[in-house]
Amino acid sequence: MLVIDKPAGIAVHAGPGGGPHLENWFPLLRFGLPRPPGLAHRLDRDTSGCLVLGRHPKGLRRLGALFAEGKIEKVYWAIVQGAPSEVEGTIDAPLRKDTVRRTGWRMEINPQGQRAVTEYRVLGSAGDRAWLELRPKTGRTHQIRVHCAALGCPVVGDPTYGGPAGVPLHLHSRAISIPLYPARPAIQVSAPVPAHMLAALTRLGYDPAGETSGGGDDHRT
Repeated sequence: MLVIDKPAGIAVHAGPGGGPHLENWFPLLRFGLPRPPGLAHRLDRDTSGCLVLGRHPKGLRRLGALFAEGKIEKVYWAIVQGAPSEVEGTIDAPLRKDTVRRTGWRMEINPQGQRAVTEYRVLGSAGDRAWLELRPKTGRTHQIRVHCAALGCPVVGDPTYGGPAGVPLHLHSRAISIPLYPARPAIQVSAPVPAHMLAALTRLGYDPAGETSGGGDDHRT
């Protein structure tokens, strides 16, 4: 497998509207293998950070099983508008795609939807912003964005779900832990804070020099 640091603002694969996407460059990541790597999971276009690729079909099948079984632990950092009433907790709110909209689809909390669970913890706050660590236990589309909005704290840069507009999405896939080999410790990888979030995180208590982290980072991408 490979774990790359995905930039914000680019899709991971081709969409109906076309445009550049990361898979265009996967042939450059063959490193001697006969075929390019493939996506083991997805990140939204505007989310940055850890993205896992399988280098060959067997690797993709193994990674797919680990994701499906919930054995891969993901840690996200988000800067949100406002702050949760509790410093830590669990959001258990099922999600379903809402397509009855003139402006396109979005996800909504609906009892008939798929189960979606996210654990959160406040790492810092100042003024009307907070820095959250989020650990999704399921992998639904837009899960973290919708769950933050459900807390009353939409992600900065996410007007789709009520967040302040005019800036990039402040959501980062900070770290990932992958138990790839049963007899070995999980492989742990972290992605550096993206430039568009650095100043805001520093105001909320992040220490760039010390790499203070809630993600338990052992390795860097």
